[in-house]
Amino acid sequence: MKSMFERTASLQLRLFVAVFLSIVLIAGDRYTQGSTIIRTSLNTLVSPLIYVANLPYELFSLSAKSLHTRDQLLTENEALKKKQMLQSEQLQQYQYLARENQKLRALLGSSAKQSNRKIIAQVLSVHSNPYSHQVVINRGTTDGLSEGQAVIDEMGVVGQLTKVGSTTSRVLLMTDTTHATPVRILRNDVRTVVEGIGKINVVKLSHVPHSLDVRIGDILVTSGLGATFPEGYPVAVITEINRDEGRPFAQVYAEPIAQLDRVRLLVILWRNEQERLNND
Repeated sequence: MKSMFERTASLQLRLFVAVFLSIVLIAGDRYTQGSTIIRTSLNTLVSPLIYVANLPYELFSLSAKSLHTRDQLLTENEALKKKQMLQSEQLQQYQYLARENQKLRALLGSSAKQSNRKIIAQVLSVHSNPYSHQVVINRGTTDGLSEGQAVIDEMGVVGQLTKVGSTTSRVLLMTDTTHATPVRILRNDVRTVVEGIGKINVVKLSHVPHSLDVRIGDILVTSGLGATFPEGYPVAVITEINRDEGRPFAQVYAEPIAQLDRVRLLVILWRNEQERLNND
């Protein structure tokens, strides 16, 4: 038996048969319940194919949304870190003022020494060897910086600016052998000086008399002397005292409060006098 759709069949006959079958199927689909079952079954079989075909688009959309969310989270995280740095600087000053208030000191004189202006800088590179402890930051004269400005992190004093360029500057860390920080003991207000000895986690108190009232655990804060560091910022904690009477001075060592071995974001401070000179 020959098929009516083989090559010998006329084109008109094939068109007539196709139209007739289409009409029959449309009519059957509308008036018979069996066609509904067939259509439902076909939809059930085809649905997985539709999901599979749509899978690449869904994966792409999910990935794009995930990347957007990640970028947004990174931006928000960076903004929160900068905000935390500024709040930490203020907290350090508030703690200092609270202690001064407890001692019934006149805060009016000391409040004039507080830093009004500050800016956040990011560490670009670290230069550390037995002779020099320095880091390079992404701020310079275009941001209004000048040599000698105080630098802190969210914990305490880091060092001061040296070799300020137009867009980058060097920060001399307080542990550098050429750096000295005027401090006072928070417990009794005794003034002394902290010097770097070339170790990132140790500093030394210079020329400490054997009779000086200093104890392990004492907190050292900036004294405000020297026209570099505003008063009241945490510097170090006393960790070792060696009172060898054979030496002219006691050997007193302390640990920096700032995290000098992992600095990334820093705060540059202005003093009121420095701001006045810059504005003149």
